[in-house]
Amino acid sequence: MKILEVNSPKLVREFLMLPVRLYKQEPRWIRPLDKDIESVFDPERNKTFRHGECIRWILTDNQGETIGRVAAFVNQKTVSKGNDQPTGGMGFFECINNKEAAFLLFDQCRQWLQSKGMEAMDGPINFGARDRWWGLLIEGFDKEPNYQCNYNFPYYQDFFEAYGFQVYFYQLTFYRTIQGPLDERLHHKAELVARDPDYEFRYLQKSEIEKLPEYLMTVYNKAWAKRAENPELTLAQAKMIVKQMKPIMDLKLLYFGFYKGEPVSFFLSLPEINQIFKHLNGKLDLIGKIKFLWHTLMKTNRKAFGILFGVAPPHQGKGLDGAMVLASRKVLQEEYKRYDEYEMNWIGDFNPKMINVVQQVGADVSKRHATYRKLFDETKPFKRSPILN
Repeated sequence: MKILEVNSPKLVREFLMLPVRLYKQEPRWIRPLDKDIESVFDPERNKTFRHGECIRWILTDNQGETIGRVAAFVNQKTVSKGNDQPTGGMGFFECINNKEAAFLLFDQCRQWLQSKGMEAMDGPINFGARDRWWGLLIEGFDKEPNYQCNYNFPYYQDFFEAYGFQVYFYQLTFYRTIQGPLDERLHHKAELVARDPDYEFRYLQKSEIEKLPEYLMTVYNKAWAKRAENPELTLAQAKMIVKQMKPIMDLKLLYFGFYKGEPVSFFLSLPEINQIFKHLNGKLDLIGKIKFLWHTLMKTNRKAFGILFGVAPPHQGKGLDGAMVLASRKVLQEEYKRYDEYEMNWIGDFNPKMINVVQQVGADVSKRHATYRKLFDETKPFKRSPILN
């Protein structure tokens, strides 16, 4: 077997096509867009290169056939944040069912990361945002993956754990149908906060679209920045996120809580776009764009996907979570019956408060991913991700 650094168009194609060959008999797998994968490794499109570096490889057998792939990366913003040792990352792992091949790929990542001064590696993770390509699927193989979420073979778990990776945290994806009751505790919370006339809860209005980046940045930085290794969101980054959302954005899925006119909470969802991309075979070329437009106009996608939920600390414990969910329930269940299913972006098991809120919404775990960590010096004590207060 031979490991080759991906440094030519031919090897890039091998990197992209390996999973297409591996999963050709897997009915639930949805091929990611080639451009989405390649954007991770493009310094012009992935700003993580400003403070990090990345490398990727393919593994070939003795006949020159590609049988594995992997990437390794160092993000200087997260190397030491919350870690007892400098920690890098590995991801985009795919491999035939051969432990020797898998271990060769893991060894390659470890050796490269050690050469960069790392003492541990997390994986499989993304070289960039946590909401994309993060974690190994270990439960929920009968469900289709959501957009830019990992789907993999069950035997990958055996490879990771046999190599010495340990679970750093579990990632839980929750699911429910749009119709159906909500926990009475949410109704009680909504009633409590309704007593204060300074609060308002509603979906984004057309007249506010230009303000969305500012709303997003304001609430995110108060609710999520500096927690669980999340960096602050800049206005430029918020504008880029909104720009990416706009082609599929549905205003009746974007809920905010306002206090005296200022945004203090959000409950943001999007149409689950993999329900359209599964028809494109990884290509957003002319034919792919025509297919995308047709499915969008025909509203074939009946699934919504929750991306962000947060409340600014000064307003936590006052029932804003219940008020936002009840505001969305009234619209989505009674007035705007556009969607049948709802699934949320993963929630780490280090965040019991958020898990409690989602359970009150009546959602159940539909998928479980694991973020693993491998300590290069296994005599050192292993620590799981700390629980958020």
